[in-house]
Amino acid sequence: MTSSPSLSERLAAHLAAHLAEVVGAQHVLTDPAEIAPFVTDWRGRFRGAAQCVVRPANSAEVAAVIKACAEAGVPVVPQGGNTSLCGAATADDEGLAVVVSLGRLNRILAVDPANHTISAQAGCTLAAVQEAARAADRLFPLALASEGTCQIGGNLSTNAGGVQVLRYGNTRELTLGLEVVLPNGELWDGLRGLRKDNTGYDLKHLFIGAEGTLGIITAAVLKLFPLPRSLTTSFVCLASPAAAVDLLNAAKSRFDAQLTAFELISEEALGLVLKHIPDAQRPIAGSPWYVLAEFADAAPASVEAWLGEMLEAEAISDAVLAQSEAQAQKLWALRENISEAQKIEGVSIKHDVSVPVSRIPEFLALADAALLEAFPAVRIVAFGHVGDGNLHYNLSKPDAQENTAFIASQPQVNRIVHDTVDALNGSISAEHGIGQLKREELLRYKSPVEMAMMRSIKQALDPRNLMNPGKIL
Repeated sequence: MTSSPSLSERLAAHLAAHLAEVVGAQHVLTDPAEIAPFVTDWRGRFRGAAQCVVRPANSAEVAAVIKACAEAGVPVVPQGGNTSLCGAATADDEGLAVVVSLGRLNRILAVDPANHTISAQAGCTLAAVQEAARAADRLFPLALASEGTCQIGGNLSTNAGGVQVLRYGNTRELTLGLEVVLPNGELWDGLRGLRKDNTGYDLKHLFIGAEGTLGIITAAVLKLFPLPRSLTTSFVCLASPAAAVDLLNAAKSRFDAQLTAFELISEEALGLVLKHIPDAQRPIAGSPWYVLAEFADAAPASVEAWLGEMLEAEAISDAVLAQSEAQAQKLWALRENISEAQKIEGVSIKHDVSVPVSRIPEFLALADAALLEAFPAVRIVAFGHVGDGNLHYNLSKPDAQENTAFIASQPQVNRIVHDTVDALNGSISAEHGIGQLKREELLRYKSPVEMAMMRSIKQALDPRNLMNPGKIL
């Protein structure tokens, strides 16, 4: 005897049917097998459930979907390329939410080379925006290892950083205008390519970095820059993080804005790439630390001469300069594949932190010492964007059996790392966001005044807490 559908099942079916009228039945996924990829995060750390996944094709359809969900009192989880590292795009396990996947909003709306702007829908991959800019002889400088998969809406929602923040700033600084669907289904059109607009609150900044908790970004106007005519890439050996900070300041003094990236890599991090990534090769003799630096429109001879000066001054111990674009790509692959190599190696306790650039050596010395005392033989994999003070600081045990027990110590490990960051006036999240992963940690390091202001904004825009609930707050 077949049991009758429950009330919740009937309501879910009714909502799915309504959403199918909006976006087409083929774009409302209800089969658990089809839903599964949309409710698991990239790291495999968070797994949730959803009553359906909806794939709208434009902002009007997004607005209609959100309005229908709001009227039904159903929570919504916005999702771009699903590359979040903090569970920001993963639904909880209650199965009540509707996941709104934005991948079909994938059109470049306009390129204005004279205004140095590009307008793109939120579902465009970062790589597609970069390519469209390049076709117009312009540069969109946001650069991430996941650029072929991550989407502009997600980059905006997490205020993504990447390797060129040193020169061009993070996503917030690259954004001029937004189009956003609010939690009640209203559409705000703020797609203006203006660099000056002093007409009250700059509303776009509410949604950049909000991780979809205040609305769904559906399109953006982004800044472009002149396309560099040449890039010079170098891989440098040096003794310590302090030497890296000194080298950074020397490079900025010599090359100013021509220095576009300055990445710090530990020998532990490089070793994992060499171990796990096919065709990865050591480009230079072993060293405790390395820097991968990139210079735009600087003569290779001038970079080489400067590196020679640094070698003579014993500021560095060795360096190699890429002699072709292919060699430069191989050097960058060593940096960009660190996260993938760590994933292959196994689970680790990850941190995405920032401190003032001048205090990076102090942070590493203090955190390393405290962790090695608390967890002897812990493996510390440190790398990141030393040019803007953002380090990825990840911990594990080399032995798999020991690592299983070590992972259970995450609260203690986080306390050591985050307390050290906080003591140095840093941040527990530099570019990955808060999501589910750091929601409780945020309460420890944000002041009551800051938390109250954030809750007030959330209450004003989303009083029923239907927009990506359980993230950040």
